[in-house]
Amino acid sequence: MRNDTIRLFVTGGTFDKEYNERNGTLFFKDTHLRDMLTLGRCLLDVEIRTLMMIDSLEMDDEDRAVILGQCRKSSQQRIVITHGTDTMEDTARMLGERMDEEGLKGKTIVLTGAMIPYAFGSSDGLFNLGSSLAFAQSLPSGVYVAMNGRHFTWDNVRKNRDAGIFEERV
Repeated sequence: MRNDTIRLFVTGGTFDKEYNERNGTLFFKDTHLRDMLTLGRCLLDVEIRTLMMIDSLEMDDEDRAVILGQCRKSSQQRIVITHGTDTMEDTARMLGERMDEEGLKGKTIVLTGAMIPYAFGSSDGLFNLGSSLAFAQSLPSGVYVAMNGRHFTWDNVRKNRDAGIFEERV
Protein backbone atom coordinates (compact mmCIF):
# COMPACT_ATOMS: atom_id res chain seq x y z
CA MET A 1 0.00 0.00 0.00
CA ARG A 2 1.28 3.43 -0.96
CA ASN A 3 1.58 6.29 1.54
CA ASP A 4 -0.63 8.59 -0.52
CA THR A 5 -3.61 6.22 -0.61
CA ILE A 6 -6.82 7.82 0.59
CA ARG A 7 -9.24 5.68 2.58
CA LEU A 8 -12.86 6.36 1.66
CA PHE A 9 -15.43 5.17 4.18
CA VAL A 10 -19.07 4.90 3.07
CA THR A 11 -21.84 5.31 5.66
CA GLY A 12 -24.86 5.89 3.41
CA GLY A 13 -26.73 9.16 3.46
CA THR A 14 -28.24 10.92 0.47
CA PHE A 15 -25.10 10.15 -1.59
CA ASP A 16 -26.18 6.57 -2.05
CA LYS A 17 -29.96 6.69 -1.98
CA GLU A 18 -32.00 5.19 -4.81
CA TYR A 19 -35.53 6.12 -5.83
CA ASN A 20 -38.30 3.52 -6.02
CA GLU A 21 -40.51 4.70 -8.87
CA ARG A 22 -43.31 2.34 -7.87
CA ASN A 23 -43.93 3.71 -4.39
CA GLY A 24 -41.94 6.96 -4.36
CA THR A 25 -39.63 6.00 -1.51
CA LEU A 26 -35.87 6.36 -1.18
CA PHE A 27 -33.80 3.30 -0.27
CA PHE A 28 -30.23 1.97 -0.23
CA LYS A 29 -28.92 -0.66 -2.61
CA ASP A 30 -25.16 -0.17 -3.04
CA THR A 31 -22.70 2.69 -3.00
CA HIS A 32 -22.25 4.85 -6.10
CA LEU A 33 -18.73 5.89 -5.10
CA ARG A 34 -16.87 3.77 -7.65
CA ASP A 35 -19.06 5.11 -10.47
CA MET A 36 -18.59 8.66 -9.20
CA LEU A 37 -14.81 8.30 -9.11
CA THR A 38 -14.83 6.90 -12.64
CA LEU A 39 -17.12 9.65 -13.93
CA GLY A 40 -14.92 12.27 -12.27
CA ARG A 41 -11.85 10.68 -13.89
CA CYS A 42 -10.20 10.34 -10.50
CA LEU A 43 -6.55 9.31 -10.75
CA LEU A 44 -5.97 9.07 -7.01
CA ASP A 45 -5.20 5.85 -5.20
CA VAL A 46 -8.45 5.42 -3.25
CA GLU A 47 -9.54 2.43 -1.17
CA ILE A 48 -13.30 2.25 -0.59
CA ARG A 49 -14.89 0.46 2.34
CA THR A 50 -18.59 0.44 3.12
CA LEU A 51 -19.16 0.64 6.87
CA MET A 52 -22.95 0.98 6.76
CA MET A 53 -25.72 2.16 4.46
CA ILE A 54 -28.08 4.21 6.61
CA ASP A 55 -29.76 7.58 6.69
CA SER A 56 -27.83 9.78 9.11
CA LEU A 57 -31.03 10.46 11.08
CA GLU A 58 -30.91 6.75 11.99
CA MET A 59 -27.24 6.92 13.01
CA ASP A 60 -26.63 6.37 16.71
CA ASP A 61 -23.65 6.28 19.08
CA GLU A 62 -22.88 2.65 18.17
CA ASP A 63 -22.67 3.57 14.48
CA ARG A 64 -20.40 6.51 15.31
CA ALA A 65 -18.23 4.14 17.39
CA VAL A 66 -17.82 1.98 14.26
CA ILE A 67 -16.70 5.02 12.26
CA LEU A 68 -14.30 6.06 15.03
CA GLY A 69 -12.86 2.55 15.28
CA GLN A 70 -12.32 2.29 11.53
CA CYS A 71 -10.61 5.69 11.43
CA ARG A 72 -8.31 4.59 14.27
CA LYS A 73 -7.47 1.28 12.58
CA SER A 74 -6.87 2.78 9.14
CA SER A 75 -3.23 2.82 8.12
CA GLN A 76 -3.96 5.73 5.78
CA GLN A 77 -3.37 9.24 7.08
CA ARG A 78 -5.97 10.75 4.73
CA ILE A 79 -9.60 9.66 5.18
CA VAL A 80 -12.81 10.78 3.48
CA ILE A 81 -16.17 9.75 4.94
CA THR A 82 -19.40 9.99 2.96
CA HIS A 83 -22.17 10.78 5.41
CA GLY A 84 -25.75 11.97 5.53
CA THR A 85 -25.98 15.72 5.97
CA ASP A 86 -28.53 15.77 8.79
CA THR A 87 -26.08 14.57 11.47
CA MET A 88 -22.72 15.07 9.72
CA GLU A 89 -21.69 17.79 12.15
CA ASP A 90 -22.40 15.43 15.10
CA THR A 91 -20.06 12.77 13.72
CA ALA A 92 -17.44 15.41 12.87
CA ARG A 93 -17.61 16.73 16.45
CA MET A 94 -17.27 13.23 17.91
CA LEU A 95 -14.16 12.60 15.79
CA GLY A 96 -12.72 16.07 16.34
CA GLU A 97 -12.95 15.76 20.11
CA ARG A 98 -10.84 12.58 19.93
CA MET A 99 -8.09 13.68 17.53
CA ASP A 100 -5.48 13.58 20.29
CA GLU A 101 -6.16 9.89 20.92
CA GLU A 102 -3.94 7.09 19.68
CA GLY A 103 -4.73 6.06 16.12
CA LEU A 104 -6.14 9.46 15.13
CA LYS A 105 -3.17 11.76 15.75
CA GLY A 106 -1.78 13.17 12.54
CA LYS A 107 -4.70 12.07 10.36
CA THR A 108 -6.75 14.31 8.10
CA ILE A 109 -10.42 13.27 8.12
CA VAL A 110 -12.93 14.93 5.81
CA LEU A 111 -16.68 14.26 5.97
CA THR A 112 -18.82 15.03 2.94
CA GLY A 113 -22.29 14.35 1.67
CA ALA A 114 -24.96 15.38 -0.79
CA MET A 115 -28.26 17.21 -0.62
CA ILE A 116 -29.56 15.40 -3.71
CA PRO A 117 -28.97 11.66 -4.39
CA TYR A 118 -26.37 10.86 -7.04
CA ALA A 119 -28.93 8.62 -8.78
CA PHE A 120 -31.09 11.69 -9.52
CA GLY A 121 -28.51 12.97 -12.02
CA SER A 122 -28.40 16.56 -10.73
CA SER A 123 -26.63 15.78 -7.48
CA ASP A 124 -24.11 17.96 -5.75
CA GLY A 125 -22.43 14.74 -4.61
CA LEU A 126 -19.91 14.48 -7.43
CA PHE A 127 -18.62 18.00 -6.78
CA ASN A 128 -18.56 17.44 -3.00
CA LEU A 129 -16.70 14.15 -3.39
CA GLY A 130 -14.04 15.75 -5.61
CA SER A 131 -13.66 18.67 -3.23
CA SER A 132 -13.34 16.39 -0.22
CA LEU A 133 -10.61 14.34 -1.89
CA ALA A 134 -8.69 17.55 -2.68
CA PHE A 135 -9.16 18.86 0.86
CA ALA A 136 -8.02 15.52 2.33
CA GLN A 137 -4.74 15.91 0.43
CA SER A 138 -4.15 19.58 1.15
CA LEU A 139 -5.42 20.32 4.67
CA PRO A 140 -3.33 19.68 7.79
CA SER A 141 -4.32 16.94 10.21
CA GLY A 142 -7.71 17.44 11.80
CA VAL A 143 -11.39 16.84 11.16
CA TYR A 144 -13.29 18.80 8.53
CA VAL A 145 -16.64 18.96 6.76
CA ALA A 146 -16.46 19.63 3.01
CA MET A 147 -19.62 20.79 1.26
CA ASN A 148 -20.41 23.19 -1.58
CA GLY A 149 -16.71 23.71 -2.44
CA ARG A 150 -15.86 24.90 1.06
CA HIS A 151 -14.28 23.22 4.07
CA PHE A 152 -15.10 23.83 7.72
CA THR A 153 -13.41 22.71 10.90
CA TRP A 154 -15.36 20.23 12.99
CA ASP A 155 -16.03 22.79 15.71
CA ASN A 156 -17.19 25.60 13.42
CA VAL A 157 -19.81 24.16 11.07
CA ARG A 158 -23.56 23.90 10.89
CA LYS A 159 -26.14 22.86 8.33
CA ASN A 160 -28.39 25.74 7.29
CA ARG A 161 -31.51 23.76 6.49
CA ASP A 162 -33.37 26.76 5.07
CA ALA A 163 -30.63 27.58 2.55
CA GLY A 164 -29.63 23.94 1.95
CA ILE A 165 -25.94 24.63 2.59
CA PHE A 166 -23.27 24.21 5.23
CA GLU A 167 -21.77 27.32 6.79
CA GLU A 168 -19.68 28.50 9.70
CA ARG A 169 -21.34 28.55 13.08
CA VAL A 170 -22.21 32.13 13.97
